[in-house]
Amino acid sequence: MTVDMREVDVAIIGAGTAGMAAYREVRKHTDRIALIEGGPFGTTCARVGCMPSKLLIAPAHARHRLAALPSFGIQSDAGNVDGRAVMKRVREERDRFVGFVKDAVAGFDPQHVVRAHAMFEDPHTLRLSAASDDTQPAFERIRAGRIILANGSRPHVPESFRAAGDRLVVNDDVFDWQDLPGSVAVFGAGVIGVELGQALHRLGVRVRLFGRGGGIAGLSDPAVRDEAKRIIGAEMATSLDARDVRIERDGELVVVHFTDDGRARSESFDYLLAATGRISNVDALGLENSGLQLDARGVPVFDRQSMQAGASHIFVAGDAGSDMPVLHEAADEGHLAGKNAAGFPSVFKHTRRTSLGIVFCDPQAAFAGQRHAQLIASGVDFAIGEVSFAGQGRSRVMLVNEGLLRVYGEQGSGLLLGAEMFGPDNEHLAHLLAWAIQMRLTVVQVLEMPFYHPVIEEGLRTALRMLLAALGMGPSPPLRCIDCGPGA
Repeated sequence: MTVDMREVDVAIIGAGTAGMAAYREVRKHTDRIALIEGGPFGTTCARVGCMPSKLLIAPAHARHRLAALPSFGIQSDAGNVDGRAVMKRVREERDRFVGFVKDAVAGFDPQHVVRAHAMFEDPHTLRLSAASDDTQPAFERIRAGRIILANGSRPHVPESFRAAGDRLVVNDDVFDWQDLPGSVAVFGAGVIGVELGQALHRLGVRVRLFGRGGGIAGLSDPAVRDEAKRIIGAEMATSLDARDVRIERDGELVVVHFTDDGRARSESFDYLLAATGRISNVDALGLENSGLQLDARGVPVFDRQSMQAGASHIFVAGDAGSDMPVLHEAADEGHLAGKNAAGFPSVFKHTRRTSLGIVFCDPQAAFAGQRHAQLIASGVDFAIGEVSFAGQGRSRVMLVNEGLLRVYGEQGSGLLLGAEMFGPDNEHLAHLLAWAIQMRLTVVQVLEMPFYHPVIEEGLRTALRMLLAALGMGPSPPLRCIDCGPGA
């Protein structure tokens, strides 16, 4: 028999990374909780994001490195790709990661987990409907003192792409492929598009990467962006400012008509992969009944330091906020939203961690702290130091000597503010820089840290030395140095 209403202190909509973090925090304070999930368990990261994409990228990069063997004096005919074997490993390891998440949910109090979709009936009442697996909830409504919106996001697919029919895929679909296709048109030159596009290319799939406005990998520093475009464009086909795009079907193929550099072109592909960003799932929650103020995207206006929407009892966390769609940010936001929802009406603001982003293409794109575009927009008086990896010692030894790193420092104080980069092992350099920025170190203080020889980090030291000189706080580094070779 269905009960009409269940009353709880806190209702959490969504059991992904943010929702699970929020649940663990709320659970410390009350047993009256509803963790509502209408879709599959497993988190975006484990099922269709971070982990399966890296499982595809790893064999792609391994195969690509074979091309460098002759330069080391090593001959090899290896490198044939068994697409079915590649995708089998991707699926199996993906399912293993998803299994860990499911095990975690299974460890929650079953009385707290509600399999259902939820919509606002009024600011405190949620109406429930069947979950995606047709599970029927045991009650029709939940009335909650506080509510956390953590119901994630989904791929954005422009309507014009629908002409591709069943040959239109999103990144979620790629990881269920049984075999690698012959060709793919990848639309979107952001994080997802660059990572998957390059990986498929390196596994032998014919790929063209389409973009708008000439951007790539989310880089905002013009010099770093231009270097990334040059390097990636030299490896694979790109049309990063495609115009007059028109999609049509020709039998089992997708035909893309477009203008590139003023020239009309047409190219056929097996699939069209839409990697054109993600949109929040909050549009399915009936927010018109929530009493919340919404922004132009239809997302509740909330404070990033408290996750509170206005002065209300509702909090937003994770991809639902369309703010920083990466796992560590979602976990931090879930924890903060859970803590404040549990303690409401007492709400505390917390300083967020230093921004850090990594694109796992090769070379890697990354940023730490304030980005170039942010600094320009805010009017901060800053200077720039840079290093090219073309002649950097360790990078050249390993034949990964491509890319550019730029670091930004504040005039007057000498504080290290941020960095953008495209180069070898930049995931590690970005972490080091983010730590230094969060500790509010000056450029001088960072340069006082130990740098081993020979390592890629010596290139970072050169960039910091150049930044120090640009700030008027130190001498210009020599034109030839052990860090980076001629011309640094």
